[in-house]
Amino acid sequence: MRETFLGKKDSKNNLLKKTILRICIEQGEQSIASFSEELNASVPTVTKLIGELMDEGFIVELGKWGTSGGRRPSIYGLNPDAGVFVGVDIRNSHASISFTDFKGNPLAFDDNIPFVMERKEESVHRISKAVRDYAEMKGIDWDRILGMGISLAGRVNCKTGYSNKFSFDPDRPINKILEEDLMIPVIIENDSRAMTYGEYLAGVVEGEKNVIFVNVSWGLGMGLIMNGQLFYGTSGYSGEFGHFPLLDNDIICRCGKVGCLETGASGSALVRIVTEQLKAGRASSLSKIYRKEGSINIRDIFKAISEEDVLAIDTIGEIGNNLGRGLAGLINVFNPELVVIGGKMVVAGDYLMLPVKTTMKKFAQNIAIQDTNIKFSSLRGEAASRGDCLLSRSHLLGVL
Repeated sequence: MRETFLGKKDSKNNLLKKTILRICIEQGEQSIASFSEELNASVPTVTKLIGELMDEGFIVELGKWGTSGGRRPSIYGLNPDAGVFVGVDIRNSHASISFTDFKGNPLAFDDNIPFVMERKEESVHRISKAVRDYAEMKGIDWDRILGMGISLAGRVNCKTGYSNKFSFDPDRPINKILEEDLMIPVIIENDSRAMTYGEYLAGVVEGEKNVIFVNVSWGLGMGLIMNGQLFYGTSGYSGEFGHFPLLDNDIICRCGKVGCLETGASGSALVRIVTEQLKAGRASSLSKIYRKEGSINIRDIFKAISEEDVLAIDTIGEIGNNLGRGLAGLINVFNPELVVIGGKMVVAGDYLMLPVKTTMKKFAQNIAIQDTNIKFSSLRGEAASRGDCLLSRSHLLGVL
């Protein structure tokens, strides 16, 4: 990684420079006068700082700002060529890798890199190799990379680098091993929070500052934006929406508890319920696969939904009802501007969204839900790895 002020001790000037970059991220291009007002600093001071940031390649002049009359001021914004960030999202049997420029624009993305994460150091080194190999394949100069974010399922504490699912040595955090291998700053994050941040800065969010993101995949996770900031909770483990004890179904969740929402509102629940129905003799286009293979997978069910199979559609409706009930509770508590549904299950489209909306309206307080919109993720499978890139940038700039 090239030498910049970002790697130096935070003097007053360096903090002001980081603040200028943060303003550009959050508010877009600005004039010298606008920066001055935001920073509560004099115009000459801001002019000097902008000049230094331009010399270092972080800021570029973008032309003149249109006004109703008089001299038009110059506007300044992030230089996309200032550096590159890499994001890696680790899933069950593969990984997603994204590269973005300094402005957050995508440079490269691969959603299907075969990879199985194990609870040992060798597995972490394999991540380093995979990232370097992909950068080389895409022709990305490693010296331009300023930082990396990596997201994992389960409870993750980004401050300590601890993952309850994959950490193997308290003295060797996963992100620190990656930093030693790659020689760049590395942050570790929960996958649902990474998806949340990706959608917040580069996806479906359009200026809303209070947002709930639900990751409906094999499990059920959540990320929360409050007043424009990711919410972590006391120990960094917030967002375990799937383990909210909402259902009276006596089904033991993978966490060991009974009645977790995840047991009725997730991809694993979808597969379980459809399998139970097929085993009981329910007619379906999936019956032939079940008799031949002895099981079905989530892709089989999604295909059946697209072909209007009644069992598959009924079951996705049940999943949507359970999810809508849980979301109604969140809306009553947090009163968000926007709810975003992401994860694998969004491919079900309106077969999922319509029952979610119906049940939300049934159980949420009218006064809480009347100003809440609900949308599907726009980044889809790219949300987590893109979010990892943006999280890496924000940590480097001291935004988070």
